Amino acid sequence: MRAVTRTDVPVEIEGDGVELRMQDIGGDTDVAFVRLPKGANMGPALKGEPDGLCQVPHWGYMFKGRLLMHTKEGDTTYEAGEAFYWAPGHVPEALEDCEYVDFSPRKEFEEVIGHIKTNLG
Repeated sequence: MRAVTRTDVPVEIEGDGVELRMQDIGGDTDVAFVRLPKGANMGPALKGEPDGLCQVPHWGYMFKGRLLMHTKEGDTTYEAGEAFYWAPGHVPEALEDCEYVDFSPRKEFEEVIGHIKTNLG
């Protein structure tokens, strides 16, 4: 078994108030601790992905804020205190300062994070 805290996990993406810390926690699963400032929209960072959407599933928990998740089927709002599942095909937009933790399949998540890093420069 393995346990980590947010401060144990290395920063993968940082800038303009966005922070993503990501680490393999075993079982082909990555944990991500994410902070998005109010107004952050990850759409531009996902440009070039199929339909411009993240194609990785995520299971997690919102600690703080409200987040609007855009999908082809419509938009859904998630709030602090809620557990979530985000199916492939989504783009987050922070309606308030947000903090959440999510768990994702390692290989697919690392590929999309590499794509995001390229788009962010």
